[in-house]
Amino acid sequence: MAQKGVQLDQETISCSICLDLLKDPVTTPCGHSYCMNCIKAHWDEEDGKKLHSCPQCRKTFTPRPVLLKSTMLADVVEQLKKTGLQAAAADHCYAGPEDVACDVCTGRRRKAFKSCLVCLASYCEEHLQPHYEAAPLKKHKLVEPSKKLQENICSLHDEVMKMFCRTDQQCICYLCSVDDHKGHDTVSAAAERTERQRELEGSRLNIQQRIQDREKDVKLLHQEVEAVNLSADKTVEDSEKIFTQLIRLLENRSSDVKQQVRSLQKREVSRVKELQEKLEQEITELKRKDAELKLLSHTEDHNQFLHNYPSLSPPRESTHSTGINIRPLRYFEDVTAAVSEVRDELQDVLKGKWTNVLPQAEPTTRAGFLRYSRDITLDPNTAHRRLSLFNGNRKAKYNWEQSYSSHPDRFTDCEQVLSRESLTGRCYWEVEPSGGRFNVAVSYKSISRTGSSYECGFGNTDKSWLLNRHHKDFTFVHDNVHTPVSGPPSSRVGVYLDHTAGVLSFYSVSETMTLLHRVQTTFTQPLYAGLGVYGTYRDTIEFCQLK
Repeated sequence: MAQKGVQLDQETISCSICLDLLKDPVTTPCGHSYCMNCIKAHWDEEDGKKLHSCPQCRKTFTPRPVLLKSTMLADVVEQLKKTGLQAAAADHCYAGPEDVACDVCTGRRRKAFKSCLVCLASYCEEHLQPHYEAAPLKKHKLVEPSKKLQENICSLHDEVMKMFCRTDQQCICYLCSVDDHKGHDTVSAAAERTERQRELEGSRLNIQQRIQDREKDVKLLHQEVEAVNLSADKTVEDSEKIFTQLIRLLENRSSDVKQQVRSLQKREVSRVKELQEKLEQEITELKRKDAELKLLSHTEDHNQFLHNYPSLSPPRESTHSTGINIRPLRYFEDVTAAVSEVRDELQDVLKGKWTNVLPQAEPTTRAGFLRYSRDITLDPNTAHRRLSLFNGNRKAKYNWEQSYSSHPDRFTDCEQVLSRESLTGRCYWEVEPSGGRFNVAVSYKSISRTGSSYECGFGNTDKSWLLNRHHKDFTFVHDNVHTPVSGPPSSRVGVYLDHTAGVLSFYSVSETMTLLHRVQTTFTQPLYAGLGVYGTYRDTIEFCQLK
């Protein structure tokens, strides 16, 4: 009942905002109590409304009330905290529904501190003391509290099961070993535990190694994300600068053209106006002469006419051409044509090269990859002497008895072969192996053909890139650096190459495309597809027909 009273008090003096015991309790004018920080934060949000309300009764206050700490309420809260902690500490010693209870305690049982595999009982700290003090009990095996002690008792003989039957893979007691399990492979449970513990530690080491590998992969992927982001940010920044420079260049050229046109316009207008003024002066002079002649022509006195006629000089000949050629709106058509020609050339450049500014996105579906499928065949002149080619030189088979004539392009030490076709641009192909171990590669033609596998084997130099599968494990190799690759096993492996963008990707092909490994590099020569077969005479690998 006392504990129930404490719980009631806790609910009564809890803050309705944070639902915890009051901290620095204050009381609003309406009588409700809150933590000082809680009600201040609540009213801070309402400052813009000019009204402040109680979160419980919604009563509003204007202006914002000044809050003072309630000393009496704070003392009550502190006293309740102490009482509640003491009750909680006392409660903590006793077993709850989910705890293992002491088998010796009577009445309300305490929590078990240890369980004994010999006594098959659990003990609290107080009742466990004899196991630390009595010599016979010190030899007992103590473990963490367990509810499953009775599972160690044989249901047939009511004995502790200290044996293990490897034949039936189950724990048994000594009587079982001479009865139902007679003649079976039986050992002590401790011996079997030691053996299983050794296997478990091996499994743990394997798991821990895989965790380290995956953490390393995650770190590398994180670094790759950072590198991609940094590269993208720098590319955007640089391209914006370049485009700004290009725009500024175009603006400058536009300004130059505008200035030159306006200058030419001013010069031409000035020339035309000057000519126009002279012509207008000539017209005025001609009109004056015409008026004098007209006046003389109307003189009736013949003597007066003959007397004045010599004084009228004939009009001067015009020094200006009368054949003025007017070309409305065509003075600057050559400039317009030249600017249009520059625009067309710039458009052609952008259309022709823009597709190469950014690498095209890699397809995400098999149908998308098949758009770039290539028909690839193998070059017999490169095939190792233990490889047979058939199905139109699309398939390679391991064959101990095969023999080829010597050829400078032939691999002499590694069971591998190159394609006849060179690969550039965007290409996709699939291979289908029949054995447990095979190689899928791309290589420069300049790869060594003779010497040790370290010199001519796919992936061992910087001239080739290799995906190797050994049973269910994939490994990517380039320049003799081996990278474990995880991925689902499938009957086909797809290879995607974007030579221009420097992208090489290997996929596990089934109902979906699962990326195994991707390479981002710079290819300096045309590439050739490579295959390698190892193992028995039954092992084959072939290029699949995709069209």
